[in-house]
Amino acid sequence: MRAVFVSAAVAFIVAIVCTPIAIKLFTRLRAGQPIREEGPRTHLSKKGTPTMGGVVLIVATIVAYVAGHFVLATLPEEQLGTPTGITSTGVVLLGLFVGLGLVGFIDDFLKVRRRHSLGLNKKGKLIAQTIVGAIFGWVALWFPSDARGASETVASEKISFVRDFDWLDITRYGALILFIFVVIAMSNAVNLTDGLDGLATGTSVMVIGSYALIAFWQYRHWDNDPNYHGLYAYEVRDPLEIAIVAAAVAAACFGFLWWNTSPARIFMGDTGSLALGGLVAGLAFATRTVLLLPLLAILFTLIAVTWIIQIGSYQLWRKRVFRMVPLQHHFELAGWSEVNIVVRFWIIAGLGVAAALGLFYADFLRVMEFR
Repeated sequence: MRAVFVSAAVAFIVAIVCTPIAIKLFTRLRAGQPIREEGPRTHLSKKGTPTMGGVVLIVATIVAYVAGHFVLATLPEEQLGTPTGITSTGVVLLGLFVGLGLVGFIDDFLKVRRRHSLGLNKKGKLIAQTIVGAIFGWVALWFPSDARGASETVASEKISFVRDFDWLDITRYGALILFIFVVIAMSNAVNLTDGLDGLATGTSVMVIGSYALIAFWQYRHWDNDPNYHGLYAYEVRDPLEIAIVAAAVAAACFGFLWWNTSPARIFMGDTGSLALGGLVAGLAFATRTVLLLPLLAILFTLIAVTWIIQIGSYQLWRKRVFRMVPLQHHFELAGWSEVNIVVRFWIIAGLGVAAALGLFYADFLRVMEFR
């Protein structure tokens, strides 16, 4: 618990202190956000707002991760019941976070350099996301934990909801394909959500913060509670490591939100949105809650699904279902204020998180009742 709190506190402090420095730096470098001319007219006033703020999230997370492990190193390993060094679980989660953040940084850099809202083309971005997902999916599935035994890896070869379905084995290569798909889908979903001040950042605080709770719950009960340990046919690998990473990122987003909320003084850009989406996907696999992810991240899911509906409808019938996608812009064109949309979408995100956590806890109670 101490390491999780320290990592969260350090990430929050670094983010809230360093974001103003990033604002000044990116303003000086003229790294302003280009605005689509076909978008809502109210967005034209945001032109030139510094972007690439996701760099702050990445730096804050890495510093906090190191701080959390420094705390772990001061505690006896027998007290923790878990390795105190860097694990391959941490490598996968931070690798997805930093790797997709790098893809987003290249995209943001090209936008700034060209003074245009288009950076990497769709094919180039998809290829880059696939490469990052494949690399860390391979690490997740082929590198077992020294502490847990050769059979246990970061990701699972079974489909999971609030835990693995023991009867549904998809093989290691099937799991790799699923891993890559979820990484691509979630990174793009968060990217689509990042269209209004604070919307993606605030939602990420709730979603990633809930994964910190899930992972710490798994650590406390599945690892250290003899009444619960071994009741499932699998064990979540390095849950304390997952909790440290998730808490750090959620706290970094919370600190960044101070400057990103309306009127935003900085945007996270694709640097932040792709990184956050990739991390959310990694957390779903690491905690064995892949099929719970659409509900837990319900706002990201809705925005991605409505975008697919709009594109599909237009391609097939040349008709638009919504005034504009992503979905938040549909409501802007309907006359809703930006703040109203953000707050109401946060409420939707919170309801999804509450429902998902309720299902997760209900399964815990069910297992304990019939043990």
